[in-house]
Amino acid sequence: MEPELVHAEDALDDATRASLTGTHAALALRRGRAVRFLPDVSPFAAVPKDVTDEDWDNLRALARTSPVVLMDGSPGVETVASNQIVGLQMVAGPLFGRRQRAAHKPSNSFEIVRLGPNDADDMLALANRTRPGPFARRTGELGVYFGARHDGTLVAMAGERLRPQGWSEISGVCTDEAFRGRGLARRLMSHVADSALDRGARPFLHVVAANTGAIRLYESMGYVRRRTAILSIVGSPFS
Repeated sequence: MEPELVHAEDALDDATRASLTGTHAALALRRGRAVRFLPDVSPFAAVPKDVTDEDWDNLRALARTSPVVLMDGSPGVETVASNQIVGLQMVAGPLFGRRQRAAHKPSNSFEIVRLGPNDADDMLALANRTRPGPFARRTGELGVYFGARHDGTLVAMAGERLRPQGWSEISGVCTDEAFRGRGLARRLMSHVADSALDRGARPFLHVVAANTGAIRLYESMGYVRRRTAILSIVGSPFS
């Protein structure tokens, strides 16, 4: 019997805080009511909806050594943000395939593997080459990651980031430039999504609104647009 899916959508309205105070509490750093992931895990952070000047001061303190990223606006976020990016939040819709990976025949050219702590150096090297978004040495600890290796070299990967109760954010999706156009991103995302569904979690993701190619891919996989998501960077902008 498959696990029952429990996925109240209001959890996605404050997904970062829900993840930091729930599933990922052990990877969180707090100052007052402001909270962020440990810098070597992820830059994402959150403040309460009834944010105060003290909360903003605490967030700036958390961002002093490395910048943080807020998902969505809070009153006054423009006064502390060094940069803002318009994104989309997408969720697995009614046509989302339950077993997507079965539709993609394995290729003898690539070995699809579950990634772990011993793969951290390779994962960081791939992320540095492909720039899928903020990725640190311990980002892989946020959840399940799958990768594709070619002659032993990690050339593509996808995994999980935010995990509010009942949900799993697909993230870290990237493919080495020399291996693009072979469907690796779709295959790896499907592996991650199936792993989440096996646990009773519903997949969702965030994408930069200007990345129309990625949006088309996600829509073809059964993801639907839920809302606009504004990413605000506090501290020195990322390169």
